[in-house]
Amino acid sequence: MAAARNWQKEIQPLLKKYKGKKFPLDYGNTYELVVMVILAAQDSDAHINKVAPDLFKAFPNMKALAKATEDTLHPLISKVRNFGNKTKWLMSRAQTVKDDKNIPLTMDALTALPGIGRKSANVIMRESGVPAEGIIVDLHVVRVAPRLGIATGTDPKKIEKQIMEVIEPKDWGEAGMAISFLGRETCRPTNPKHAECVMKTSCAYYKSLQ
Repeated sequence: MAAARNWQKEIQPLLKKYKGKKFPLDYGNTYELVVMVILAAQDSDAHINKVAPDLFKAFPNMKALAKATEDTLHPLISKVRNFGNKTKWLMSRAQTVKDDKNIPLTMDALTALPGIGRKSANVIMRESGVPAEGIIVDLHVVRVAPRLGIATGTDPKKIEKQIMEVIEPKDWGEAGMAISFLGRETCRPTNPKHAECVMKTSCAYYKSLQ
């Protein structure tokens, strides 16, 4: 059982390596971050970084976005995956929030907005520097956390809960992001770079190969 181990202590080298590293979306403020997080679902951060400049030229803030229509938004995000639903979510959210200063930064308020689940809310809260109410679990964390042995299964909500149980709340904001960066850079799906991994002494998968 993962809980029997002192994960709070064992994860520290990973937290230290990635502490404060910016999420890989090129946003300039909270409004841009919230829009880009919605667009990035089931798409790549790199792709959204290319699409975003033209979108933000046309709609520089929540007030402008609240006046958007499907006809004005579609040409700007038609290459984004699931753009039809994302258009509706962006419009609905902008009409609800109305102004950048009204963007909520709590888990309950963020997940009440269309197109924002727990993962997106955790990202927005982490990047905004507010106290974490959960742990970011993206596709990298779903792959890497069971490899490490800190969680089991493939359900993001269950993985999040398991990690929250063994990591202190003060580190929740960084823990998921650090595991995600480890998955992006080192613990790749095939041929993970064990030699340069700061978690190899704790990693169940690495130990199983010895």
